Formats: sequence, structure tokens, C-alpha cells
Amino acid sequence: MTRSASTDQARLDRMLREQESVISRAEALGCGVTPSQLRHRLRPGGPWQRLLPGVYLTVTGTPIRAQTEVAALRYAGPGSVITGVAALRRHGIRVPEPHVLTVLIPGQRVRGSWAFVRVWPTTRMPEFVFTDGAIRFAEAARAVSDAARELGSFREVRAVAADAVQRRRCRLDQLIEELAHAPVRQSAWLRRTLAEVADGVRSAAEGDLRDLIRAHRLPPPLFNARLYVGPEFLAVADAWWPETGVVVEVDSREWHLSPEDWQRTLRRSTRMNALGINVMHVTPQRIRTEAAMVAAEIRSALEAGRARPRLAVRTLPAVG
Repeated sequence: MTRSASTDQARLDRMLREQESVISRAEALGCGVTPSQLRHRLRPGGPWQRLLPGVYLTVTGTPIRAQTEVAALRYAGPGSVITGVAALRRHGIRVPEPHVLTVLIPGQRVRGSWAFVRVWPTTRMPEFVFTDGAIRFAEAARAVSDAARELGSFREVRAVAADAVQRRRCRLDQLIEELAHAPVRQSAWLRRTLAEVADGVRSAAEGDLRDLIRAHRLPPPLFNARLYVGPEFLAVADAWWPETGVVVEVDSREWHLSPEDWQRTLRRSTRMNALGINVMHVTPQRIRTEAAMVAAEIRSALEAGRARPRLAVRTLPAVG
């Protein structure tokens, strides 16, 4: 198509490079693209396509994730911020694939949800915002709090909150602060999860182990405690009973994706065993499907541990 002499092509090209080939109607018109040119480019089979009302993708084909994120922000307007599951993915947290992007906008603005964009007006916009090119997303603690309202089960909420703390994307005190501002009716799962994280739980599988221990009335362990022999660091134990010298390690494939990870786990277990610690290994599947048997095995190990002197292992709480 012949370009209009009034089109600022350099500005348009720069904007498209910076915005993942996504542009709003107002931005296109601001670059000198005329309404008739827009209609021509957006015709069936044309080079541009509508993603959202007033937001266009200027290439053909299925949009990639970054393009839908830029489109969501252009649709929501200035100052909008991606939050929830989509933001957590950008922080490197393991989350389900988001089918809807949740975007925060200032409370006084009126903008409805549309297609793959869920718009949440709020009087408390995030104080700190991360940026990746044209994509703005909330800090991890706020994203966890908002994701807890999006996710469909307690297990999913538990998994993302524990993973965020485990990966040190946010601290427990930051999550507690966000919980204080969360809607009461939609925060029960997050409230329950943070009680677990405060106990040291750092994964969904460890949360299942905690449930098993409570259900079978076993003595509560310390989760993810740091173990020392004198000044020397020994290990971080998934679940540790200092009185009896018993450790339960949850062997999850997601943490042992490489031979190096597996070798690290073996070395850690060998160090603990050499000092007389009874290290038991269980899988997440056994915790879920053989709970009574696993509980009986732990109970037997604890009873055996009581018959011997307490080990000279110094314990510090989980890092939170």
C-alpha cells in the first residue's frame, strides 16, 4: 500500500519495535496513519489484525505471549500494570498457563474486561513496578496476592506462594502485608498458605507432607531448617525433628531435573547420614496415595530416634 506523505514512518517503526509489533489506534493516528489506511491494513487478509478494541497487531499469525501482554496494557490505558499469574510467570515462578491476563488500573478509570483481558480497578496501585520493554508487571508479593484470587484451588495458591518465597522473589513479611490489604472474602486460601509458609513450608509437596503429619497426629517438624555442626553448615532439611534426629526429604522430580541436582541431593543425604541423622526419602506421589504407610514409617523412625542420645546438631529456622 502507498504510504501517506504525512505518515511518520520512522516514529511508527520505532514504536512497533519497542511494543512487540502492537499499537493502539490512538498511537497509529498519532504517527500519521489515516483512518482509511487503518481500515485497509485491517481488512480481511490484510497485514494488521485486531487483538482488542482499538489495539492492533501489525503482523500476521498467532500473537505470542509478549504481544498479548503489550496489547492488554495498551487496551487498559496509561499506568496499567499486569498482575497475578501472568506477572508471576515473568518473575520466574512456576504457574499454570494463564488464559486471561489480569491488569490493574487506577480505581477512578472506567474500563471493562474484554476477551483475554481481565481489568481490575484498584485504589491501591502497586508501589513498585517491574518493566521489560513495554511490559509493566507488579512485584512478586502483589502478584501472588492477586493470583490467589485467580487460581482455582488451594493447592495452586499454595504452590505459587511457596515457590515465590523459595526462589526469594519476595519475603514472607511482604506477603503478609499484601494479605492485610486483600479482600477478606477472596483471601482464605492465601491466609492458609501463609500459615504454612510461616512454618517453613517452601513447596506444594512439603505442604502435603505437613497435612499428612497433622492428619496422623505426628509431632510437628521444623520445615526447611538450616542444620549446622558447630560453625559448619550441614544442610537445609525439608522436615527435621531435632529431638529424634530424623529428616524427611521430599524427592520431587521438579527439583531433580538434572544429574547435577540428583548428585547434590545424594551428597546432602550422605553428609547427614554420616553424622547419625536418619534421612528418609519420600515422593510427592507416596504422600498423596500412601499417606497412612508414610505416616507409619515416620512414626517408627521417630520412636527409634528417641532411644538414642540427641545429636549435636545446631538448628536455625527457615529463611523467610
